[in-house]
Amino acid sequence: METLNHKEVINLLLQLATMLIVARVFAEVARKFKQPAVIGEILAGIIIGPTIFGSFFPAIQEYLFSSHPMSNIALDGFVQISVVLLLFIAGLEVELQVVWNQGKNALKIAAASMALPIIAGFVLAYAFPEFLGVNINDRIVASTFFGLAISITALAVVARILMDLNLFKTQTGLLIIAAAMIVDVLGWIVFSVILSLSESGKGGLGVWPTIGLTLAFTFFMLTLGKGLINKTLPWINKKLAWPGGLLSLSLASCFLAASFTEFIGIHAIFGAFIIGVALGDSEFLTEKAKEILHQFINNIFAPIFFVSIGLKVNFIEAFDPGIVGIVVIVGLLTKYWGAYLGGRMASLPRKKAIVVGFGLSTRGSMDIILGLIALENGLITESLFIGLVILALISSISSGPLMGWAEKLKI
Repeated sequence: METLNHKEVINLLLQLATMLIVARVFAEVARKFKQPAVIGEILAGIIIGPTIFGSFFPAIQEYLFSSHPMSNIALDGFVQISVVLLLFIAGLEVELQVVWNQGKNALKIAAASMALPIIAGFVLAYAFPEFLGVNINDRIVASTFFGLAISITALAVVARILMDLNLFKTQTGLLIIAAAMIVDVLGWIVFSVILSLSESGKGGLGVWPTIGLTLAFTFFMLTLGKGLINKTLPWINKKLAWPGGLLSLSLASCFLAASFTEFIGIHAIFGAFIIGVALGDSEFLTEKAKEILHQFINNIFAPIFFVSIGLKVNFIEAFDPGIVGIVVIVGLLTKYWGAYLGGRMASLPRKKAIVVGFGLSTRGSMDIILGLIALENGLITESLFIGLVILALISSISSGPLMGWAEKLKI
């Protein structure tokens, strides 16, 4: 088995140390300005990547991140694990009981908030693939992806904003959360199937077996799998060292589910997300255990992933103002109006529908993960990926103030 040599080990450790230190510094800066940590972590990657650090100190940047191919492969392994774990804790945030309680209204809002961006994004990308930067050889799949990418809501970010605005436990807040949960589940199912249909999709068992197994896996994990977890967790909590036993077996389950969906041709992140939903919905997984998992992953693995975004793309050289402008305008308007109309269809007053519209327009980690996977699979260009990242940053920064403003409207 090939191993890293002395210099490659040093390089890998320096890479990880640099990424974690710079990510922490900028995450703290973001917090000072009452912004999500993910914004600071993405900016940290842009700063130490080829965009800024590479422009002013090219020799140091190249030595750190380009001089040892084997170190970069090992680092990519860390990034892949980080993505899987991020989707795992995103799944933990999905509370199925909240979704059931909000029922048809949440489903109407979620469906409308996804339908308008997906349709508009698909038509735009299919009509102008070369301008927008989607793969013309995989035109239908790539266009569908673009529509889906601008339809995703960042559940973790919107939940934090609602807490800051004291709206989390209100009827409007619970509707937004339930709708965002539905969007997440539907979005990742659709994206995983899209990726398996693309020419660049890896491996798999064929289209229909893959779709069939995906639906079967989802149904099993959210029914019988959840029941099995409910029976196993009390034994784990009682018999094994706490929290070590729970942590190790939870992550092992995450990796097993991720490996299964990767095997059948659906990206590993989907398996991690679904088992996160099943585990997080268990009454025997305490809030303290969830908090430990969140702290462990959010402060170690999440920064590695978000910093890595800035290392992959030069945000100056690949920046296209036309593409960025279209992505931001279409992404913000279609998501807002889709969610607003969904709120009106759910019989919400106009003011509450406006709050819902701004709330579900929040982007962040999930759509960036989705965009990076599409970039790596050749579905989109670097310029379009940059547009999606900037859309995520703008919507994350603006959603909180806009929701606060909407709450004060006298209409």
